[in-house]
Amino acid sequence: MRKLLPFLPLGLSLAACVPASEPPQGPKPAAYFALGTEPGWTLEITPDRLSYAGDYGDTRIAVANPGARPSFNGERYVTPRLTVDVTHTDCSDGMSDRRYRDRVTVTADGKSVTGCGGGILAPMALAGTSWTFVSIGGVRVAGDRPASLEFEDNRLSGSAGCNRFSGSYAIDGRTLTAGPLMATKMACPGSGMTQESAFFALMRGPVSLGFPSDGTMEITGADGQTAVLRRAI
Repeated sequence: MRKLLPFLPLGLSLAACVPASEPPQGPKPAAYFALGTEPGWTLEITPDRLSYAGDYGDTRIAVANPGARPSFNGERYVTPRLTVDVTHTDCSDGMSDRRYRDRVTVTADGKSVTGCGGGILAPMALAGTSWTFVSIGGVRVAGDRPASLEFEDNRLSGSAGCNRFSGSYAIDGRTLTAGPLMATKMACPGSGMTQESAFFALMRGPVSLGFPSDGTMEITGADGQTAVLRRAI
């Protein structure tokens, strides 16, 4: 007896003959950056290209990204003019106390230079670092009001948008306790005074420090209020 194939509605049978549409493409991965000093150089790796600027910008090489090869504790990119070795180990740029996630060696037309790349790690110590405010109490800092925070030895200073302030501080793990903050007495119209008052209220008690992303610090008070800063130096 001849078997009958199950009946398919016309719409479904036609759909089966149409090639499936391409899935929507998501955003491309973020670019990878590396840099070095003496002589100064920079490297940008995107999914499509390797772009190198060496000798303080006098040497420029841009080539198609050949794809990364696995290497010992890292990756390697090899092209006729440019070879890049990325090793996942802490790296200092040699010009500041900034530490990066990777050590990077670039060989451009036979000349090799070494520097650092990847994300910026949390500082080993706050002394000697400088930060700019991004937001205070969940409110973005006004662009017309310079706001910064600097740490030196056991003292901090800066401006939260109006007056200059300074005071002592102590660190225990990730907990910072600031001494009484002394500030100038200038009155500022608009948002500068509001964001400054929010920061002073935040710093009245011990606060916890977090470093959630590259070059960013969060100061969080006991009530959950936060100040977000981005590293400048």
